[in-house]
Amino acid sequence: MEKDMNRKIKKYGVLKNSLFMLQAAKDHVPSVIWLAVLDALLAVAVSVTTLYVAPSILHSLEIHSTLPELLYTILFFTMGITAVSAVHAYVQENLFYGRIEVRNHILNRVRYKMSMSSYPLREKREFTDLLVKANDTLNDNNKASEAIWRTFTGLLQNILGFVIYLVLLGRVDRVVILATVVTTVLGYLVSYRANEWNYRHREEDEEISKRIWYVLDQAQDRCLAKDIRIFGMQEWLRGLCDRYIKLYYDFCGRRERQYLIADLAGLVLGVLRNGIAYVYLIYMVLGGEISASEFLLYFTAVSGFTAWISGIMEQVSTLHRQGIELESVREFLDYEEPFRMEEGEALVWEPGKAYTIELRDVSFGYGGSTVFSHLNLTIHQGEKLAVVGLNGAGKTTLVKLICGFYDPDEGAVLLNGVDIRGYNRRDYYKLIAGVFQDFSVIASSVAVNVAQDAKELDMEKVRDCIEKAGLKKKVESLPRQYETLLDRDVHRGAVELSGGELQRLMLARLLYKDSPIVVLDEPTAALDPIAESDIYQRYNELTRGKSAVFISHRLASTRFCDRILLIEDGGIAEEGTHEELLKNGKRYTQLFELQSRYYQENGQF
Repeated sequence: MEKDMNRKIKKYGVLKNSLFMLQAAKDHVPSVIWLAVLDALLAVAVSVTTLYVAPSILHSLEIHSTLPELLYTILFFTMGITAVSAVHAYVQENLFYGRIEVRNHILNRVRYKMSMSSYPLREKREFTDLLVKANDTLNDNNKASEAIWRTFTGLLQNILGFVIYLVLLGRVDRVVILATVVTTVLGYLVSYRANEWNYRHREEDEEISKRIWYVLDQAQDRCLAKDIRIFGMQEWLRGLCDRYIKLYYDFCGRRERQYLIADLAGLVLGVLRNGIAYVYLIYMVLGGEISASEFLLYFTAVSGFTAWISGIMEQVSTLHRQGIELESVREFLDYEEPFRMEEGEALVWEPGKAYTIELRDVSFGYGGSTVFSHLNLTIHQGEKLAVVGLNGAGKTTLVKLICGFYDPDEGAVLLNGVDIRGYNRRDYYKLIAGVFQDFSVIASSVAVNVAQDAKELDMEKVRDCIEKAGLKKKVESLPRQYETLLDRDVHRGAVELSGGELQRLMLARLLYKDSPIVVLDEPTAALDPIAESDIYQRYNELTRGKSAVFISHRLASTRFCDRILLIEDGGIAEEGTHEELLKNGKRYTQLFELQSRYYQENGQF
């Protein structure tokens, strides 16, 4: 199976990742592209207009303009800058929400891929690592998935500003332009070295931060509160947190030394650049080549020209880094799915039709360790099958093979004689209703938890399933009854059901789906033997006519089943009814007697 899932990692590059973001915007929020262009144009307009304010006022004074003319000049620039700035702010506000929409669209694609991916992918380290990186790239306004739009805008803005200021400085000697370019580039390279140091050591930064937040999360975890108090772990946790914080301070000290060197170098180069421009422009003023107002214009333009050059290099560098960060999002979204999903053959459940599942000559293992070797098993329509065995024998793995969560390394899982690998796997999943050891409770109402659907919810069916599951009295005693919210971590005032009540809720969910095949993988392990036996009996009564597979480590709970399989040593060690297996007096009998003595001695029977 691992061999089949090997793949070549596709590299996209900065240009392709930039085009990916532009395409995502074009398909879902096309206004973002035009707003980004308009944002850059308006930013340059504000900058150029501001550049001319002081020189224009000074020029008016030089030519002895009248007071009304001077006031008109000031008013003209004031109103112009105010109007352009207002439009710019409006565009930026709309662009902000548009950027969020684009990021959320991509985030939803990642979530959909995560929720709909096959089981082997969810257990594959490479895939889960990509998921973590993709989520990290999408979980913040300042991460690449949204910040790249600021980079696009900034790059366009700096290029336009560079061209305009270069034309403006055309009257100045090339030595000034060359000195400005050289000192700016050198200053950028020194600053880039400091930023690059920070980027190279980002994993160290993230690792220390992750440890700090892990300790803080554990200290605030409601589930661990009792252990922390009983075992007096407060001081230990505080000391651990203090140690990691000191490590982080040491890291910050090393980082700031890099920035200090870069800032000093930038200061020296800035003084040199401004000195050359200042001396040369004064020389031009004294020579009568330019006026005082032009001196102010050109000197201010030199500083602006420097900013545009630095901006272009910074934005290109940022775009490169953001393109690398988006690499994980692209790789995750394009990760090859080993199962046939939508492209498989359609499989429609037909009420009343008999469904037989067969495992034919199935071999399966994890990472070179064999769980099953040439296993053969057939589950007939309407049959109640129990699977028992010691921990680690492969009971849960067998369920995952039956459910189609895994494909066998050898052999095949067949539905009515047809290999399920040819079907649309999602259609196959619709034939099976299951309750597993780690079942999910949705942070929503009781009704939604039963129906697993908030849009097309049949309340009459929900009530009927709740009643059959034996939970009607409890639900209708709640203040909001079927609209009562679950999960206190999300909803303030939500109700917390007991273990037995949750089991009945899961039974109601299973009944609501009404699939022809039912699978129960030790969902009642946390209950006592009597409560588990009661729940299993209710499952048995309410799933008549359906094929059912019951997994339990308590042998007595499944004695009602038509057939019991004892899994051991990579295969089926024993098979038969409860009475037949006890009569054989082999391994099943030994385990049953051992469990019986344990429960009797502990007063659980």
